[in-house]
Amino acid sequence: MELIIGPRLYSTWSLRPWLVLKRCNAEFTVREIDIYSPAGQAELEQISPSRLVPLLNVEGITVWDSMAISVWCAERYPEVRLWPADPHARWLARSAACEMHGGFAALRNDCGMGPDHTMVGPDRSPPPTGEAVERDIRRIVSLWMEMRTRFGTGGPYLFGEWSVPDAFFTPVAARFRHYQIDLAACGDDGSAAAYRDALLAQPDFLEWSADALSDR
Repeated sequence: MELIIGPRLYSTWSLRPWLVLKRCNAEFTVREIDIYSPAGQAELEQISPSRLVPLLNVEGITVWDSMAISVWCAERYPEVRLWPADPHARWLARSAACEMHGGFAALRNDCGMGPDHTMVGPDRSPPPTGEAVERDIRRIVSLWMEMRTRFGTGGPYLFGEWSVPDAFFTPVAARFRHYQIDLAACGDDGSAAAYRDALLAQPDFLEWSADALSDR
């Protein structure tokens, strides 16, 4: 089984399924492609139906898209419980992950991750300005606070124990750190910041960060 990803320093889409596969203790190899180079783009033309990363090659099939790979993992490794056991929590966990997967365009645009703005390392950038990105941040803070209040008693993650939404929000936590986002100014009572810090301290993310920095 092979996971094809973009550069670890800034490929937020690649980080998500990597975290999920690590949580499953899956045996997989990683192929990293420089998605910004002409050679990398040419390689993607040949191997990716969407011309994007990530991709999972398994049993002669290519599964593309981070959500599709996460769903595949939940089916292949049901014992890992990648979604919350409580049905109400599970419904909302899927809603939260899908909202992150398809939304928050202003945050993505104004707090981009790329060669000049990496997910890991000591580099920091000034906070963004603008009403649209503030709305996105306030929505995320509100979502985090609500889910932690309702379902977070079993651990430090969004629904207590680690689940798929945590993989999808880890790049957001990295964005908040890189752009020095003041969550309190966007309505946080402290629980959103604590959740952000838990994601950034999660052992698998620390492994990803160390590998990314070693390649820098």
